[in-house]
Amino acid sequence: MTYVIAQPCVDIKDRACVTECPVDCIYEGSRTLYINPQECVDCHACEPVCPVEAIFYEDDLPPDWAHYLAVNAEYFTAAAPDPRGPRDTVGDHPLVAALAPQSPSKKEISVFTARKEEAADADLWFPS
Repeated sequence: MTYVIAQPCVDIKDRACVTECPVDCIYEGSRTLYINPQECVDCHACEPVCPVEAIFYEDDLPPDWAHYLAVNAEYFTAAAPDPRGPRDTVGDHPLVAALAPQSPSKKEISVFTARKEEAADADLWFPS
């Protein structure tokens, strides 16, 4: 079982999930992020930090985005014969590459990512 990144991440790539992932199983494509199903340990750390709610447990994927389970898996098998091996291209899955550009207003969701410890210490009202 694994977690899956679906369409709300396309053209957003907030990367908060990358920061939280303890096993570094989230990889960056050109337009979206992908979770390697061979490396994911189902720890649930990535799902609650996603600001656009694009991460789902594979059994909880909405029907409209159910195909993203295959998209995430195929992204790794297409570029490397060994799914656990390194990626040798940076592109995207053909389905993601064919999508129309996503709303530009979504890009304003996150200016930066921070670890939980850094976010807890940040005082946004009185910056240093």
